[in-house]
Amino acid sequence: MKLQPLGDRVVVKPDEDQDLRTPSGLVIPDTAKEKPQIGEVIAVGPGALNDDGERMPMEVKEGDKVLYSKFAGTEVKIEGEDYLVLSARDLLAIVS
Repeated sequence: MKLQPLGDRVVVKPDEDQDLRTPSGLVIPDTAKEKPQIGEVIAVGPGALNDDGERMPMEVKEGDKVLYSKFAGTEVKIEGEDYLVLSARDLLAIVS
């Protein structure tokens, strides 16, 4: 798969391996679990242009684990895998 985001966008693979149990041991069904907000950066765009027409460097790189806004981005499915295309401003933090 070759997916190259444009401008200040990034492609993120959401982390679906979140715990499906409550602390007391109850299993949470797929329909009731919350959307993940952490994922791995798969591809990074070249960066946004500033007022002078120069590219601003991106703060994330491929392989970074990031926290993003809950309802941000566009969901896409490519070759059976789910991805999110997000603007850099929807990224909240790098998770280490």
